[in-house]
Amino acid sequence: MGKYLLVNADDFGMCHSANEAIFDLFKSGCLKSSTIMMPCPAAKEAVEFSIKNPEYAIGVHLTTTAEWDTYRWKSLTGGKSLHDSDGFMYQSGVDATRKGKYKEIEKEVRAQIDYAHSLGMKPSHLDNHMGTLYGHLTGRFSMLKMTLRVCGEYGYAFRMFTSHDKRICPRGVPYFAYKWCTNLSKKWGKKYNVIMPDFLLFPDWDVMPTDSYENYKKRILEIWCDIPDGITETYVHPAIESDELKSIVPPWEQRVWEYRLMKDPETHETLKAHGIELISYRDIIRIKTEN
Repeated sequence: MGKYLLVNADDFGMCHSANEAIFDLFKSGCLKSSTIMMPCPAAKEAVEFSIKNPEYAIGVHLTTTAEWDTYRWKSLTGGKSLHDSDGFMYQSGVDATRKGKYKEIEKEVRAQIDYAHSLGMKPSHLDNHMGTLYGHLTGRFSMLKMTLRVCGEYGYAFRMFTSHDKRICPRGVPYFAYKWCTNLSKKWGKKYNVIMPDFLLFPDWDVMPTDSYENYKKRILEIWCDIPDGITETYVHPAIESDELKSIVPPWEQRVWEYRLMKDPETHETLKAHGIELISYRDIIRIKTEN
């Protein structure tokens, strides 16, 4: 079926600097999909953009963590088990998964979707911030089953995967475990009628070059151009350079580089030269429905 790559811009609505980058990437034709963090301070600004520009595939980035030291947010539902001793969502994905009560997490997931709807947004898809709803962080895989059940009830596609390939097995994860997770995802996706990409490419941020943008871009494109046939999703966190961003994100340069990467003509030329088509979540839904 060819090679299709979906690059989703995560963390839309996290702050104004992220919003400005994503606005520009959509308007310049360099981005096809993004997801909004509904509990965050700049979420309404992102939602307003999605309503004014319904042609863009913009969904909800289901959020159970608030990872930064100086910039925090609370849940929409106020569930006691969803917050740390400071009254904010947990900084650690492990804590959010281990300490959050199942019913309170599901209630929060639904509230974030419902909040988007109440503002007039029509999400194209759903995904998850920091992977807390996959269950792999603590072995609580019932979390993934719950999430896919909710996605099925609302009728939304979700970021997970239904196929495996050694080239994109996450670093440090045994291949047999990766295959086992694939089978779970495929089984529950089919049960709840949830559309998902074939493959999910987890960005390996810890081993990316940090000495220069050019070396970073070269490594990212090597990875993106070596994907299997089918539909592969990956993600970036673009943001413009600003005092706001620098006050929130310690390694802020990487988010600026991700913005540059998506805006860079060489990125799009290289993918095209390797026979890789950039698609949106609406394209995934259309392709999966037709097949």
